[in-house]
Amino acid sequence: MKHPIQIPSLGLVEVVTITGWPQPAGARVTKGQTVATVETEKSEVEIESPADGVLEVTIAAGPDLVSAEAVLGYIDDEA
Repeated sequence: MKHPIQIPSLGLVEVVTITGWPQPAGARVTKGQTVATVETEKSEVEIESPADGVLEVTIAAGPDLVSAEAVLGYIDDEA
C-alpha cells in the first residue's frame, strides 16, 4: 500500500516551499522519520514518514511554491 506524504495542518498557510529531502528517493524509511522539510513564510517544518517503507518522491525540492495540501510523495510499505 502507498501512504501519502502530506504537510500537516499549518493553520492559514496556503503554500510552502520544499527545502529538502533528507533521504533520497528509493531509501528505506521508518514511521516517524523525517522525510522532507518545508518552509513557510515564518518557519521551517519537518515532515515525518506516515509508515515504514520505501520513499517515493513526487515533488522535488526547489524554489517553487506548492500547495500546502499537496501530496509530496509516498511511502510504499510493500516495496
